[in-house]
Amino acid sequence: MGRAIPADLSYIIAIVGLFTLPRILQRFRIPSAVTCVGLGVAMGMGFGIFHDDNTIKTLSTLGIVAMFLFAGLEMDLRELGFASRIISQHIGIQVFLVALSVLAMINFLGLGIRPALLAGLALFSPSTGFILDSLASLRLDRAEQFWVKTKSISTEIVALLVLFFTVQSTSGGRLLLSVGILAGLVLLLPFVFRAFASTILPFAPRTEFAFLVCAALVCASITHMLGVYYLVGSFIVGLTAQRFRDLLPEVASERMIHAIEVFAYFFIPFYFFRVGVDLKPGNFSAAALITGGVLLAIAIPLRLAFVAEHRRLVLGETFRQSLRVGMPMLPTLVFTMVITEILRDRFGASPALVGGLVIYSLVNTSMPSFLMRLPPPVFECPDAALLDPPGDQGKAPCQK
Repeated sequence: MGRAIPADLSYIIAIVGLFTLPRILQRFRIPSAVTCVGLGVAMGMGFGIFHDDNTIKTLSTLGIVAMFLFAGLEMDLRELGFASRIISQHIGIQVFLVALSVLAMINFLGLGIRPALLAGLALFSPSTGFILDSLASLRLDRAEQFWVKTKSISTEIVALLVLFFTVQSTSGGRLLLSVGILAGLVLLLPFVFRAFASTILPFAPRTEFAFLVCAALVCASITHMLGVYYLVGSFIVGLTAQRFRDLLPEVASERMIHAIEVFAYFFIPFYFFRVGVDLKPGNFSAAALITGGVLLAIAIPLRLAFVAEHRRLVLGETFRQSLRVGMPMLPTLVFTMVITEILRDRFGASPALVGGLVIYSLVNTSMPSFLMRLPPPVFECPDAALLDPPGDQGKAPCQK
């Protein structure tokens, strides 16, 4: 690899840097993920190390798998069902924005429909795991957290489905085979969970965490071989765990979700670090900076405006109240980084486009921490009947 410094020392520098420098810079409201990408850029471009490094790749894989396992565990279908009408409208708006971006990229950048669709997903798909991890620092009230969480999760589910079909649509046979494998995975996992509950757990207590992580790694590897990266398989495992809350209450308990979150929190810096290492000088050229600036100037106002107008119409919120829901959903860092890898490796996307998307994601990920560290306003229910959940699900999310 042409290391300028000894291998052991370079790993020590990377690990110490990843676990100290981001914490130091957080006092200046710079998200730790952004700092990790910057460290990767410095190591890769500045010192020429860690390129194609298998150790960093393995650690980064653990990070992205744990992040999407956590996102799947956090999804509660009952919450999505409670606000299904508003959520479905929000998804429709996001689909419209992606379609609009696809037309723009085909006409102005000359992209094919598949890479244009992937680029559209990179612009408008929230990074749910990252967003959920940052909610506490934004001082949102209970209702705002509910809407940010449910809208981000539902949008990401649709984005994952679109990503899968887009990548696999090279031919009808490949798509059919991939759908069959993915469907088999979804159908097989419940039997695996039941077998674990009946044959292993009674004789090996407290192995739920290891089981979840191993299952996520195996399923993530399967979906990676299909060409849709690791995130789909690990997300499916998280969703399956939610279905087994009664048979295996521990796998979807608050304690387990917290444990997976800590696991992801430890390893995900290596994913962002590897992304930074893989970037090239061409990704920060003048053309890339202009591309990123144009994407920011167009996509960010569109995303915020559509969220604000939708919430004004259906919930009667003011623009400021709507921004407190729309702004935390801006980060696309993880999803954008994954898609830029696919665009670069499978579609030969130009360094300017890849760099523009990276710059776009780094800036939109930093915006909430800079703009939202203010005390939340008093939340008033615009429509108590709409927000009251049915049955015994507890208080409406807007009630204190």
